[in-house]
Amino acid sequence: MNGDLVRYICRRLLQMIPTLLGVILVTFILFNVVGGSPATQVLGKSAGVRDLDDYDRERGFDRPLFWGKWASTRLFHSGQWGKGATGLWQGEGMEWIAGKGGMLLKVESLAVVPLAFDPPPDTAYQWEIRGRLSPGATAELVGLEGDRVIGRQSISAGSGRVRMDFRVPAEGRALRFEVRVGGGTLEMEMPVLRRALRHPWDSQLYYYLAQLARLDFGESVSTHQKVSRLLLDGLGPSLALAIPIFLISLTVSVALALVCAYTRDRWLDQVIVVTAVALMSVNYLVWIVLGQYGPAFRWGWFPFWGFESWRNLVLPIWIGVLSGLGTHVRFYRTVMLDEIHRDYVRTAFAKGMSEGQVLFGHVLKNAAVPIITNAVMAIPFLYTGNLLLESFFGIPGLGGISVNAINSSDFDVIRAVVLIGAVLYVTANLVADLCYAWVDPRVRLG
Repeated sequence: MNGDLVRYICRRLLQMIPTLLGVILVTFILFNVVGGSPATQVLGKSAGVRDLDDYDRERGFDRPLFWGKWASTRLFHSGQWGKGATGLWQGEGMEWIAGKGGMLLKVESLAVVPLAFDPPPDTAYQWEIRGRLSPGATAELVGLEGDRVIGRQSISAGSGRVRMDFRVPAEGRALRFEVRVGGGTLEMEMPVLRRALRHPWDSQLYYYLAQLARLDFGESVSTHQKVSRLLLDGLGPSLALAIPIFLISLTVSVALALVCAYTRDRWLDQVIVVTAVALMSVNYLVWIVLGQYGPAFRWGWFPFWGFESWRNLVLPIWIGVLSGLGTHVRFYRTVMLDEIHRDYVRTAFAKGMSEGQVLFGHVLKNAAVPIITNAVMAIPFLYTGNLLLESFFGIPGLGGISVNAINSSDFDVIRAVVLIGAVLYVTANLVADLCYAWVDPRVRLG
């Protein structure tokens, strides 16, 4: 490997870094920002608050998106406020009243703030209580661990606001928070409870990047397996299906394109073109249904479900080849005919070379660049396999895994498939450039 090639590869690898960072950021935005709460989408709207909170905490969704000192928590949420939550509140002298910004809780003596579940031990939080005190009234927020006071803050008569920091004890004893009012009333807005973070960058993005640095893609919700293990298990069946389809399709389509170039404008060329157009016109699902009904069901030549032996792959491989053959033949035929009208071809014929020598010695070599482009760009898609083929033939590959993950909203699996596919696509671009220089001396790796 010469120095120029090494420098070129290093430079291209450095250029890939911003692209990969962009892919990571887009993936993060798609799965963490767009679409609302992943916990609600996966577990359903009827899931318990504790289950939703556990899901968020296990997957890093209980943090701010990019940065911040505080994170929201379901320990106290909007469902615990308003007339519908009356049964959750305990105390004396309480009444719900309408305010300009929503419902207010008018407290004359005592209100015990309800918590959705026992908070996790050794965790720091902050309460923010806002309201309006009547003239002469006093109010305070008191935190209790059993009978022991762990925090006490007076609510200012001027601003009607108080913030109280507290930490849940390591032994996790039950906590209680009371709003105590004397000498009047407090018209209290909905309290806000925040969880303290270790540092301002302890965010969802930081958690996601740390995962990727460890090559940890999370855990599947539906199978409770590590996503990396799940993908490795599905990689073999996917490649066993996709690689033969890729190699057979490439070999047959290039060979037929050469036949078209050799017999151009004659009956064999026209037959191949018409057949290619007919193959392009048949929907992918039609091939699958016809293959399963005829060769598999009616005639019993092939099994139509499972992944027990090589016989299970024969039918889906041929369906995969036939479904894409028409498109590839037409593309490669166009490439060959474009080359065959070049000046160097006329020069070769003038020197007395046979048509076979010109086609295989010159045309095929000079047509290698677009062929490589088309072939190499198909390589990343070998990773995910063939979604429909794997689903309809019961092949436990990455395509079937991806479909099941989409149907079950398994975000960690979908995100990993998208990200690894993007990385392979960027890598394939580098491989294509190196292949250009290998097959065409005119290409310089500068």
